[in-house]
Amino acid sequence: MLARRFSAAGLLGVLFLLSGCAETKLAFFAAKQIARSQDEIPTSRLNTPVKIGKPYQINGVWYYPKDDPEYDETGIASWYGEPFHGRKTASGEIYDMNALTAAHKTLPLPSRVRVTNLENGRSIVVTVNDRGPFVPGRIIDLSRRAAQLLGMVKNGTAKVRVTVLPRRPAGTAVASGKGGAKKGDEVFVLNQKPITREEQKKVSAAPQAGVQVATLAPPPGTAPPADANALAEPVKPKTTAKTATPAAQNASAPLVEQVPVPGNTNIYIQAGAFTRFENANRLRAKLSPLGPVRIDQTLVEDTDFFRVRIGPIDTVEKADELLRKVFDMGQAGARIIVD
Repeated sequence: MLARRFSAAGLLGVLFLLSGCAETKLAFFAAKQIARSQDEIPTSRLNTPVKIGKPYQINGVWYYPKDDPEYDETGIASWYGEPFHGRKTASGEIYDMNALTAAHKTLPLPSRVRVTNLENGRSIVVTVNDRGPFVPGRIIDLSRRAAQLLGMVKNGTAKVRVTVLPRRPAGTAVASGKGGAKKGDEVFVLNQKPITREEQKKVSAAPQAGVQVATLAPPPGTAPPADANALAEPVKPKTTAKTATPAAQNASAPLVEQVPVPGNTNIYIQAGAFTRFENANRLRAKLSPLGPVRIDQTLVEDTDFFRVRIGPIDTVEKADELLRKVFDMGQAGARIIVD
């Protein structure tokens, strides 16, 4: 399913490096090449060896999967259902549009990520087991069921935050038998521990207020899949937050968390990021014919960066059109963000 869900223009999906050169530096990180087969991804995802995967090419663009334990991005999510239901995913699993899964361009397979709809505060954990979406301006492609629980099926897209859940290097737990980890493979084991306070302090993409955990009914007008258990009755907040394991999610209704989100989230095109203000200002002048361009200063690991952003933008459709124009002006690393 690697060659699906991409536009005619294709996504120039490169990894964006913050730099201080005259133009924004673009580079690819070579990931360790690991052969995969259908047997390499067990049905149970608890303590599953995670394969980073080989570099791959879609519509002339190379993508380099890598382990990114710090991954925490905002952007636009999409979803997919038919006609991909029942087809093999990039991990070798069979795509089930009624399961809580997703596609991502570079995260290891499988990875578990928390996806939060920044428009309504609904937040769920999904397993990344496929590659995509190959459409400019999309950071994750959700299964139909995940989209239902996040309340984004009708619109087709949503402003989201995607955060990878922590993993620990696997030194003692590796798969055995056919299709298991091979000597020399870089393998990780999914970690079920919740995010610590220290890890939360590193996150700047969204507020770190307390989280109210509740099993929510699906959005109005959303019917559950025929083979899924019925969701629980109306919201009953719990006193402690606990992330359900994949096994628990399969055995009972999915856990949807209601989290605090900013009241006003806006869409921007981030065209570049620099350590020198002069370079950021040069790019701002170049892009000024496209609309309002601003420079935001941010501190990352004791280093000041100047991010060049166009916006705010009213709709996803306008953001898509503007992103294509920014690409045409030579800013291949531009992307859609939500702030």
